[in-house]
Amino acid sequence: MTPATTNQDELISANPDVVRLLADPLRARIVELLAAGPATTSHLVTGTGAKQPNVSGHLRQLREAWVVEAEPRGRHTLYRLVPQALQGAALHLADLAAQAQTRSDNVRTC
Repeated sequence: MTPATTNQDELISANPDVVRLLADPLRARIVELLAAGPATTSHLVTGTGAKQPNVSGHLRQLREAWVVEAEPRGRHTLYRLVPQALQGAALHLADLAAQAQTRSDNVRTC
């Protein structure tokens, strides 16, 4: 594995911003559609009912967070999910839940 790949893998697995990104209903829907398999922007526009510039903007944010990858295919771009990003977000949420469970009796004094 190259150092760049290792760095990217570390950032993907430790990126709590993925949770924030998925809080947006349209981005969550895009991720849901991509979970069914790779798709083009046109497919995602049809699947979400959103305007193309809006979908493209959300895809850009998801690419920057390494949640999706873009692959040029002729005149189109194919988008696919990066499963490690979702797994990292799930682990982050699971860790927070475990902390809350084990520390639920720790009342802070005023």
